[in-house]
Amino acid sequence: MGQYSAGGVNRALFSTTHAFTLLRGMHFGAPVTGSFVFGKQDGLLKEREWLVNTTPYYWKGHFRFYGLGGYERSNLRGISSRVQAGAGPGWAFYSDSLGREVALSNLLIREATYFQNGTERVVTRNSVRLKINYTYRTFSLSSISFYQPNVALASDYRATQQTTVGLRFTPRFAITGTYAYTFESRVLEGKPTDNTNVTVGVAYSTK
Repeated sequence: MGQYSAGGVNRALFSTTHAFTLLRGMHFGAPVTGSFVFGKQDGLLKEREWLVNTTPYYWKGHFRFYGLGGYERSNLRGISSRVQAGAGPGWAFYSDSLGREVALSNLLIREATYFQNGTERVVTRNSVRLKINYTYRTFSLSSISFYQPNVALASDYRATQQTTVGLRFTPRFAITGTYAYTFESRVLEGKPTDNTNVTVGVAYSTK
């Protein structure tokens, strides 16, 4: 795993991401993703980010129905814990037997956030997600974009985008690159509203 960053600070960063999917029958699945980021800037702890998400789904043809469960901790944004739960429909505009897909979903979620300064916020959000999976020969692309406004206050919103591209040189060896961006309009005073990470890594798989 490699890390690219720009700026005038001394930065050390470790990040790891894991994903797996539980399948049951032909129409049910439960993808689970988790990530951890630990980072220091000029010797001071800035980033200690935990994120776990699951989006169980039912699909038939182009129709999708999703559930959502999430847990998050973020030292960067001053979040002691955040819990999300929700559900809603989706539609795949394109899908094929190779796993290539373009799908849009719209979920209603309930979110409880507990900040490091002792305050808390409980809100209902509308969560719009665009998902793209594409492969062509040795090239692969996976992209997920979220826009999550507060139902009661549109100026309170979050946006996230993560894109991963891969190039496979042999059946076992590949190079991958990931771009991740998050923006949150309401954070604790003194905390950044957005964060960007670009990572490049190599993957070796065994049969």
